Amino acid sequence: MDKKMTRAPDSTEPAFGPREGEVRLERDPAQMAPDASVVFIGHVVSPWKLREECPKNMRAARETGKAARVQIDSAYRPGLAGLERASHAVVLTWLDRSPRNLIVQKPRHAADVKGVFGLRSPARPNPIGLHVARLLSLDIAAGILEIDAIDVLDGTPIVDLKPYMPSIDAFPDAVVDGREGSR
Repeated sequence: MDKKMTRAPDSTEPAFGPREGEVRLERDPAQMAPDASVVFIGHVVSPWKLREECPKNMRAARETGKAARVQIDSAYRPGLAGLERASHAVVLTWLDRSPRNLIVQKPRHAADVKGVFGLRSPARPNPIGLHVARLLSLDIAAGILEIDAIDVLDGTPIVDLKPYMPSIDAFPDAVVDGREGSR
């Protein structure tokens, strides 16, 4: 798999609008010189080949009952040592097929437009995906993590992995719009 950050699709393609009220950045971040270097450490092996079939979040992905895999490149496999202690892993992905120039978006499920930082949309200036997945198995030598589900397309690059720590990462009293679990 190519380790370079790939260019996101044009946000005028049908999958990403344009929708009424959306605002695009004057300069597309995909066309700008990078501020930092990001290396991909592997990729996702997902049942989702097309955006239209891909679940929109991890809850929906789990509801399909379809597991997935994270494949870590050989150079990074020693970094998996110790991850076997965790029941869940935080998987950070680079959403390489998402546009990067939508700063205000009109989600299909919402009546109003929202700023990108108030959404979980894959279309963002830096398309980093955050996924908490149950770790079903880990083969360090092969660099394979079997996970319960994922909400990204097959081949999506992996930026990082971290153990999920409920004592640090969970906020049971967290709400959006005064409701638990709202978007």
